[in-house]
Amino acid sequence: MSYNGNRSHVELPIPNGWFAVAWSKDLVDGEVKRTRYFGEELVVFRTRNGVVRVLDAYCPHLGAHLGEGGRVVGETIRCPFHGWRYDGDGKCVEIPYCKDHAPPAAAKVRSWPVLERNRMIFVWHHAEGLPPSWEFPVMEEIGHPDWTEPRLFELEVPVHMQDMAENNCDPVHFHFVHGNLHTPEQTVEYAEGGRFMRVTGNHETTTNMGTFKVRLDRDCWGLGLAAVRMVGISNAGLLMYSSTSPVDSSHAASRWLFTVTKNLVDVAGEDFIANLSTGVLEDMRIWKNKIHRASPVLCQADTFLVEFRKWVRQFYSTPAGDIRAEA
Repeated sequence: MSYNGNRSHVELPIPNGWFAVAWSKDLVDGEVKRTRYFGEELVVFRTRNGVVRVLDAYCPHLGAHLGEGGRVVGETIRCPFHGWRYDGDGKCVEIPYCKDHAPPAAAKVRSWPVLERNRMIFVWHHAEGLPPSWEFPVMEEIGHPDWTEPRLFELEVPVHMQDMAENNCDPVHFHFVHGNLHTPEQTVEYAEGGRFMRVTGNHETTTNMGTFKVRLDRDCWGLGLAAVRMVGISNAGLLMYSSTSPVDSSHAASRWLFTVTKNLVDVAGEDFIANLSTGVLEDMRIWKNKIHRASPVLCQADTFLVEFRKWVRQFYSTPAGDIRAEA
């Protein structure tokens, strides 16, 4: 954790958990991509059998970047510099000009745990290198015949991902930033050992089908992975599924997926998608120009923010800051 200027301005560490690093559709069999997350250079590739692998990017031989000219060979990736091949566990399995000897034991790179689910490729990050300790569910709506083919939306933000996630537990900002006439009623509940959080908000919405009292359920698994569902219009539904991932301690990449029931899409579905995807742009000016207060001065009405700050501490190996409320 580092401090810039005012000691109450803290640079947050990178949290632990599952984070999307690519869309599934963007990686076909045999393809190699260079990317950067968690403050690390990574190479992502899909083997000839369709398995996604993620490794540290730099070859231990002479430091070539495996994502710049590296090639998939069967179930391995081949270094573009001297042809050393690494399997999905990061172990060197062949040196083409040294076949009479086994590769050196030190010829290996870090392999990252991967899950491909809900049209995204996820990587497990843990600051202490611990293996995955939890998973997250399959979204049954994605690919269901009664739901539309998902619409995808991507966003890069120069802010720590915690500051983005905090909006879910900040109902007051919907009035001042998004122009809602009333601060929405909100409740919060926890499950799955405390790693799961559901934020429920109730409001009234007007569509071509009429005016409805609807409920938005915002489900969060860890810090950065969320699903928003709309409940209240008979036989109709909306899902926004998103993963916000730390590029480094001060930049995040957010992937959003939208799908609605087919009976809703031409009536109100497009409006719901547009409102959610453009609403985030109203937050952008705040995010781009704010700092993170690790010990914010809060008032008695900031109950949800206090709960959120306490909840997220479990996702850091080294939590930052304390919470205090002042009237």
